[in-house]
Amino acid sequence: MKRNSLTTAVVAGIAGVAGFAGLANAVNLNPDGLGQVLIYPYYTVNKGQQTILSVVNTTDIGKAVKVRFLEGYNSREVLDFNVFLSPHDVWVAAVTAADAADDASGGKLLTNDSSCIVQPGTVKNFVTYGFDGTTPGQGADAGPQTIDRTREGYFEVITMGDITPGSQLANAITHVGGSGVAPGTAVPADCSYVAGASVATIEADLELTPTGGLFGAAAVVNTDEGTYFGYNADAIDGFTESVVYTDSGSLQPSLQQASTPSIATNGVARSYVFTGEGRLLTVDYADGADAVSAVFMADAIYNEYNRQWDLMGASSDWIITFPTKRFYVDKVLYPTNPTSPFVQAFNGKSNITAAFTGYDREEQTSTLGGCDSPVGPDCFAKNPVLPYEVNALSFTAEKPTNGSTVLGSHLNSYIIPYGLDGWAQIDLASGDGGHALPRGVATDGSDVSLRGLPVTGFYATNIINNQLQGPDGNILANYSGVYRHRAHRSCVGTEAACS
Repeated sequence: MKRNSLTTAVVAGIAGVAGFAGLANAVNLNPDGLGQVLIYPYYTVNKGQQTILSVVNTTDIGKAVKVRFLEGYNSREVLDFNVFLSPHDVWVAAVTAADAADDASGGKLLTNDSSCIVQPGTVKNFVTYGFDGTTPGQGADAGPQTIDRTREGYFEVITMGDITPGSQLANAITHVGGSGVAPGTAVPADCSYVAGASVATIEADLELTPTGGLFGAAAVVNTDEGTYFGYNADAIDGFTESVVYTDSGSLQPSLQQASTPSIATNGVARSYVFTGEGRLLTVDYADGADAVSAVFMADAIYNEYNRQWDLMGASSDWIITFPTKRFYVDKVLYPTNPTSPFVQAFNGKSNITAAFTGYDREEQTSTLGGCDSPVGPDCFAKNPVLPYEVNALSFTAEKPTNGSTVLGSHLNSYIIPYGLDGWAQIDLASGDGGHALPRGVATDGSDVSLRGLPVTGFYATNIINNQLQGPDGNILANYSGVYRHRAHRSCVGTEAACS
């Protein structure tokens, strides 16, 4: 059975009433968490932490998926490989430091999962080849060239094709179990088959149109301190109508390959988003990256903060990730792409300035404007300047000295908010003279531009209780929480939803 989410069914019904048959196959950010593509907005091995992750196939058909890890400065690839999920399979792994005693070491992936992987192995070290110019066609960028750049970033999982039931590939990757086999001990029938198979051999056993049904989660964990920051992956559904299989080591498929030609009449891919007023907006784009950016666009994000350190031992980080930023600002890999909705090409940084408004619990507020150019040394203390693909914004009274206050990120800036706790808004539309996604075409033929930036992420908070009594005296107790950002969306154009 190939499942559709309730939300997709509802939207399809709305689309049918509106006369847009097939809208359910458009690129969309599925609020039910199931999709063809999963975006995990953060991993880290800093501060003695590791990041554990899972990918779940909810369907009764096998999946060939690309797993790609991207460093946080400029989203250059640090590791990719192909995983073959059998029906109802779960694949798990952990990202840890290559050398736990060396903060300058890189990251590595550990997995003892029995799902089939091309280039199998239980340890996969992250590498610098994707950003230091070693890999042909992937010239060096202006960011750091050392291995510690791989210690934090984000990652994505892309369905490259559904596996034809009963095919040789399907039989090879299906776990051998049954009655009398202890839970967790079933093994794939023949992973050597996928390890030695050519791209053409694999493609021959893939269905023409990939479907969704994947979900995933990750958690940043420190077992020594007892912290656990868990979150759900973002799920993009309706991503492509074609098999997009490549071998390990390829930059493809990427989010640029969003493609829905059967319904997109004014480009290569159609997206649908709900505006801040709850209206359904349908837009076609000539570039697949724009179609994916559209479903992440926000003119503002909102979340809470708590920095009551003296009273509660509380600290707060916001992770703010731009999952498509590289397609606009990395002029080495994508020299012909427009920079908008961003404003600066990556030169070690690609700064975004935004207006910040914070409110304490009694509605008292303080609004901070954008930074002057060039950015002054105290700008980070007054304004959220977001220079990277992944950004950690700490809410604190003074500049952190060793990474962000909660997650230990070195891709960090900081804000001195109003009051000790409350909520905040970051305006992503008005900074730098205005941010908006390049022209899309609505179904009535009119131009539509979504305001703001493509963004995802979460608020991570930690509370420390060092007064808890144990048998031998006080013991350290940490209490962790993660909350997804809330967002507002808006557009400009002649489409009725934007008027």
